[in-house]
Formats: sequence, structure tokens, C-alpha cells
Amino acid sequence: MSDHVETVLLERDGGVAVLTLNRPAVLNALDAPMAELFLARVKDIAARGDSRAILLKGAGKGFCAGGDVSQFLAGGDPAVTIPAIMEPLHEALLVLDRLPQPSVACLHGAVAGGGFSLALGCDLAVAAENTRFAMAYSRLGTTPDLGGSFRLPRLVGLRKAKEIALLAEPFDAAEALRLGLVNRVVPNEQAEAEALALARRLAEGPTQAYGRVRHLLTEAAGHDLAAHLAAEERAFAESTATADFREGVAAFLEKRPARFGGE
Repeated sequence: MSDHVETVLLERDGGVAVLTLNRPAVLNALDAPMAELFLARVKDIAARGDSRAILLKGAGKGFCAGGDVSQFLAGGDPAVTIPAIMEPLHEALLVLDRLPQPSVACLHGAVAGGGFSLALGCDLAVAAENTRFAMAYSRLGTTPDLGGSFRLPRLVGLRKAKEIALLAEPFDAAEALRLGLVNRVVPNEQAEAEALALARRLAEGPTQAYGRVRHLLTEAAGHDLAAHLAAEERAFAESTATADFREGVAAFLEKRPARFGGE
């Protein structure tokens, strides 16, 4: 198997699709072949439709240090080299956003630049105690990508987002938890197991309803109340037409745990 094929791994753990960034020698820095493979893996998840949750993690000592800076000026023209990294990743993020499956990020070590933005794109995040975050774009004299500037202010508020993006000061997992950037902080050796357990739990839930919940929450900031109430009504009606809704109601009435099939 070539290095290109190995830079992003896709495995399945029951109903969980596990994506692993796999350039550990460079802290999983994102280059163009890796970006293309990440897009291919995401498209595979979408096409197969046999997963009900997604886990994103990084191999080695860190989650992702961001874009591979050594490639930015390779060939002398960043107008060519950088879009070759950025555009496939942006396409992959749009595919992931349209999927109903919820996603969990398992974070450890370096979470910087594009890695920071990539982590923000997941629905939930578990961080090891040794995780260090930095929105490092301004240190290179550039601006966020991979949806970082879209998601960060929605999570921490505009004033704090400006501080994080402009000053690019690193912070630890405890601060990320305080800010609401991660959901849980656990000992280093427990992070992967904790994140996988969370993804497995989501994989047992009502997948289509989860997708509607995700979209309602994301779109809320762009709606006025009337528009959002209408969106909620549509989503609820769509959910009541599913087998999972019928199972959820039956389980409630029978006082037993629901056995959702994701349909």
C-alpha cells in the first residue's frame, strides 16, 4: 500500500466509521494528497451509508498540526499549492455536513490551524488532558479555512473568537472545556476509548433525527423566529414518518429502552 493511501485510514467499528489522520511523523499535517484522500474517504462513508456515527482522530503524538507549511510555497506559487490542499477539504466538510450521522472528534496533542478548524467541524469532541489548541493562522500572516471562522464565533461568541483568531495564543484542554470547544476532557490514555464509546452511543440512536437536530441547530443563527419555527415543524413531521419514531414511541409506552435502527 502506498504512503498516499495510508495518510487517511477508514475503518469500521460496528456502526461507527473511524477516520484516522495518518501522517504521524509531521503531526498529521495536511498536504494535497492527504486532502484528496480525506475527501475520498468521506465520499465512501456517504456512498456506503452503513455507518451511523463518525469518529475522527489522529495517529501518533497529535491530532493535527494544520496545513503542511512546507508545501505552501513548493513550486513557488501558493495560489496553486494551497487550493490543492484547501479545496478538497472544503468539499469533504460540505459532504459531512449534509450527512445525518453525528461526528465525534478525538483530540490529543497538537490541535492547530487547519486541525483546529477540522475539530470544530465535528458535532462533539473529547480531548485528552495533553491537548494544546492554537488557531495559528495569523502567525503565518493568513486567515482561517476549513470553516474555522464560521464555527468559532458560534461556539465561543464573537469577542472571544476574535481574541483566539487574532492573538493565536495556545491554550490547554481545560480552557477549551471552559469555552465550550470540547465536551469532555479525560486522562490521556482514556481519550480514544471515551471518544469511541461516545460515537458508539450515537450510532445506536435515531440517525435521521440526529441529522435534523444538527441542521436545525446550525441553521438557527440565520433564521428569524418564524422561519425557524417553520423549519422545526418540517423536521418534526419528517421524523414522525420514520421507523425510529414509531420505535421510540413504542419504547416509551412500554417503558423499555428504544432499539433504533437508524431509519
